[in-house]
Order: sequence, then C-alpha cells, then structure tokens
Amino acid sequence: MTLEPRLADPVQLAIPAFILLVLLEIAVARARRRPAYELRDTAASLAMGLGNLAVGLVAGAGVYVALNFVHQFRLVDIGYRWWSFALILFAEDLTYYGFHRLSHRSRFWWAAHVNHHSSQHYNLSTALRQTWTGGLFDWVLWLPLALVGFPPALIVFEKGVSLVYQFWIHTEAIGRLPRWFEAVMNTPSHHRVHHATNPRYLDRNYAGIFILWDRLFGSFVEEEPGDPCRYGIVHNLGSFNPLRIAFHEWVAIARDLAAARSWRERLVFLLAPPGRCFDGSRRTTDEIRAQWLNAAIAPARPSTG
Repeated sequence: MTLEPRLADPVQLAIPAFILLVLLEIAVARARRRPAYELRDTAASLAMGLGNLAVGLVAGAGVYVALNFVHQFRLVDIGYRWWSFALILFAEDLTYYGFHRLSHRSRFWWAAHVNHHSSQHYNLSTALRQTWTGGLFDWVLWLPLALVGFPPALIVFEKGVSLVYQFWIHTEAIGRLPRWFEAVMNTPSHHRVHHATNPRYLDRNYAGIFILWDRLFGSFVEEEPGDPCRYGIVHNLGSFNPLRIAFHEWVAIARDLAAARSWRERLVFLLAPPGRCFDGSRRTTDEIRAQWLNAAIAPARPSTG
C-alpha cells in the first residue's frame, strides 16, 4: 500500500487570519456597544479548540492510514486533475451535510457535537469550540469518498477548506448578505439559525459551505428579524469547565444506559434523537417544535365554548 502525499493544511495556514478576525470582531462589538464576548466563555472555547487539536494530532495518522487503505479498492482513479478539486468541493460538502445532520439526529453523534453548541454567545471564538471525542470515530463517514476514488490527501485538504470557510460564519457582526449569495452559500445569517434554540430554528441549516443541501433536503429555515436567535442548547450547562463541556452528554448517556430496563431502551437512549426518553422528562426537537407550532396555531382557532 502506497501512502498518498499530504497537501498543505488550510487550517494551519489560516490561523493568523483567525486571530486577526477575532480581534476585529471584538473591536466592532465595542464600537457598536454590544457584549459579543465573555472572558470565561471565550477561554472555554479556546480550551476546547486546543483539546481538539491535540486529539487530531493523535488520531490523524490513523485516519489517514484508514483512508489510504480504503483507497486501494477505489472504483475509479480520480487523481489530482483540476476538476478533482472542484468535484471534491461538492462531494465533501455533501458528506459534511450528512455527518452534521446525523450529529443532531442521533444522540451518540450528538454527544460528540453538543459541545460546539454549548456557548450562549455567538462569535468567532465559538467556531473554535470543537469536539474532543468526535475525531475518534466521525471520520468513518468520509471513507466512501476514498472508495469512490478521491485521493486521501485531497479529502483531508478539502475538510480543512470546509473548516476554514465555516470560521467566518460564526458571527453577529455581519448581517444579511445579498440574496443571490445567500441562495447558494452558507452565511452568518444561515448559521446563526443553526446555533439558535428558538423552536423555529432548532435542528435546521446543517450546511458546511453550500446551503443548497438544506434547501434540497428540506432542512432550511431563514433567519427572521422578528424572532432573534437565542444561542446555546435546550438545557444550558451553566458551566465553563472544558471537561464538563466535552463529556457531559457522554456521562448522561452512561447514566441512562445504566437505568435502562431493556436492550430496546438502551438502543433508544444511544441512537435515537437527543431528548428521546420513556418518562416524559425530556423532549426531542421535533416535539419542542410541534408544541410551539400548536401554540402558535391555537389562538387562530375559533372558540367552541
């Protein structure tokens, strides 16, 4: 098995720009007299980012070897032609959409992703609040790209491009962009919806780079001026402890599995949507949205009394 060469890491190249953009956002927030940053929250996000980097350094080599192993059995030989970079842009982004949607719709995957949503602030430092556990297993969803024929180095490169793109959309400093752009691309407005806990917005706009996937698969919701985004998770942690941020949902899963009365309940607690339970103590996002819709519709119904 011949290992493919690595391309440049877009994330490492972009780090100076990340720092400059954070400083610029802080300056803009102060000029507008808006409390965009909170010191403890930002410190927690930075700690999560550093932890994610450490996990990536440990797991990265194994992931790369796995991609190369699968690539041996590729269906076609795509290589590094000019159109390969255009094709991987869409193929990887569609893969990311599927991964991201699964990360909200299955509790096992949510446990690794929830930390990214745990901040009640929405700024560029939130983009750095990354998982410590997802990198141990989420890479399996990108193996089909290697099987199709994309070179592993190209897959890893494009994943970096996606992360760099998604950094700038974690901000409230940028309002709505031209309609033609927002029709195709993921933007700060679209991603604010994704991070919001308002019932209207829950589990919507999973896009990485192209919002086209959300429009195509029915998960798109537009930001409404009359319904300002409230950030965080349905039950906020109230903690800036990186260990709790990283592992709290895994601990909750373990607790539910220990209390489960059957294997069916264990599978539900592990794989069903977050909030699924048997005693009514929690609600899924679908249930929260349905209740909100019923409450909105109820006043319009004629009285039968």
